[in-house]
Amino acid sequence: MGTDRSWDTITAALDRVSGPGRRSGDWVRYLCPVHEGDGRRHHPSLGVVYNPSRQRTIVRCFAGCPDEEILERLGLGVRDLFDVPGARRGAGERSGATELALADRAILAAGLALSVHKPDPGPRIKPPRQAATYLYRHPDGRSAGCVIREVALHRQGYVKSFFQYRRTDSGWEPGGFGHLPFRLPELLEAVRAGHDIYVCEGEADVLTATDAGLTATCNAGGANAWHPDHARWFEGARRVWVVADRDAPGYRHAAKVARSLSDSVGEVRVVQARDGKDLTDHRAAGHAISDLDPVPVLDDHFRR
Repeated sequence: MGTDRSWDTITAALDRVSGPGRRSGDWVRYLCPVHEGDGRRHHPSLGVVYNPSRQRTIVRCFAGCPDEEILERLGLGVRDLFDVPGARRGAGERSGATELALADRAILAAGLALSVHKPDPGPRIKPPRQAATYLYRHPDGRSAGCVIREVALHRQGYVKSFFQYRRTDSGWEPGGFGHLPFRLPELLEAVRAGHDIYVCEGEADVLTATDAGLTATCNAGGANAWHPDHARWFEGARRVWVVADRDAPGYRHAAKVARSLSDSVGEVRVVQARDGKDLTDHRAAGHAISDLDPVPVLDDHFRR
């Protein structure tokens, strides 16, 4: 990490003020210069971790000391958290890195890793087979596109793959389609009727919620594919529950969804499975939908 400017700046200042840090999982732990700088023995409560995808260093006191006060004690400013000055105001981010910084705070508060590394599944043993087809429709019910889920058996387990097709005048063609939420006609009816709506990360979770008697939807393409155009279909909804997968991509997806809906619906809640990663795991563990837990930081931020 020595070549990352923000990491070098932050850790050099902490080494000077708090003494050497020690590795603890993804974090390096230090004595907090705000509340543990009295010379007494403490269990270090300040964590520092580098986020390469954001080109920034995260500083977090798990006892709750504000980041700005920590940086002030180190003789640094917020700009020193970023490798490139001004990078926190990247394209598509509101007010600096509002939703990304918010999501990162939620990830850290939940004790999750800031990035997910999928293990190598090993060589493929059997060819892929089609496991499910999810039809996306226009408001009037006409077919717009579909998502096909395939699974293939590898030495270390099954690997999922997803493919999109769009409906044209000449039939089905490979490729993406418009920004239409899954089960759009049902979504629009729920908006008109004032029913609660659940936004999940994938089609399988939507069908789990539907089986439980709820109105649910998602976007095609997974956690990174939510677009502001998806949000326009929710305008006027009474309450929307964003169900986050319990990992870093899931929290970031939930923050993006909640942010895009916050000005056009009556209430936004951000929740997660009580057990397992997602809504399907939650139901498989025997929990009711009402047992979904608030996501730390995110639910407090968006609930009003």
